[in-house]
Amino acid sequence: MPSAIHAENISRTFSRGKIRALQDFSLDVETGIIFGLLGPNGAGKTTFIKILLGLTRPSTGSATLFGVPTERYHARKRIGYLPENHRFPLFLTGSQLLDYCGRLSGMHSKAERETRAELLLKRVNMWQWRNTRIKKYSKGMMQRLGLAQALIHDPDLIFLDEPTDGIDPIGRKEVRDLLLELKNSGKTIFLNSHLLSEVETICDQVAILNKGKLVSQGSVHELTTSDRRFQLYIEGTPQQIEPVLKEHTQSVIAHNDHYEITVRDNKALNAAIDSLRQQGLLIEAIIPHKQSLEDSFFQAVRGHSETDLNTLFETKAKTGANDAD
Repeated sequence: MPSAIHAENISRTFSRGKIRALQDFSLDVETGIIFGLLGPNGAGKTTFIKILLGLTRPSTGSATLFGVPTERYHARKRIGYLPENHRFPLFLTGSQLLDYCGRLSGMHSKAERETRAELLLKRVNMWQWRNTRIKKYSKGMMQRLGLAQALIHDPDLIFLDEPTDGIDPIGRKEVRDLLLELKNSGKTIFLNSHLLSEVETICDQVAILNKGKLVSQGSVHELTTSDRRFQLYIEGTPQQIEPVLKEHTQSVIAHNDHYEITVRDNKALNAAIDSLRQQGLLIEAIIPHKQSLEDSFFQAVRGHSETDLNTLFETKAKTGANDAD
């Protein structure tokens, strides 16, 4: 089965090559997952999405959706799209907009459009406003309606640009639940959001784009957990513990109830554990260090191109991270 999205060596320049929005960018998105594309403003996210949607062409490289080149009309038949700054005709009602979008998406049966619109409006809690003109909708109501229009023709791949913008916390939880339902039904969701806590909660895979280049990609677990940094809970005195740890690790930071260590690899970690046991010390817990996706994002866009945090920890160790907090 082809990937939902496959992009290979895509570059896109503007102003006769003076502005490089994307630089040799390659990406694969599996089917049936929620994929998050992250990056600061100007990173190239919108340009990449426009290429996938067939709204612009790459300067070099190619992209496919379910194996179909993006420049072909058939590639867009299976796509739903919620842009960040959507503009709906304000004189239409919610029901009229979904009927209009359904027709644009090739839904020829009026009965099918009405059934689908009712289902979606109820799902996004907008059914009671179906006959109200859009000009009277709040920002959050517009977002809910926008999500419904992106799903009206039951697409297999849904592009969502800041889908919870303007929605209250309860509404954001409802949107997350809906996205998980879609994933569980086999849909693929491509999510662009600045709410990194939401991305961390819901996404299966994440890519970080900066200055037109892919600087990091992997699962949320891979991007927030290091295999070189650990928390150790040990029974014993600092005089017993710290000399052993410093012998086998790159850095040791003492906290009130545990030690935070950085090791070169798992072999070094096991050597440290063996030495502690030989000293008769009881190891109560070994916990891999985990940080937020937000921290990982900041580190990635500040010039670090590694796909995980290991090199960052190693750098920190070399610059004198041995001091206790």
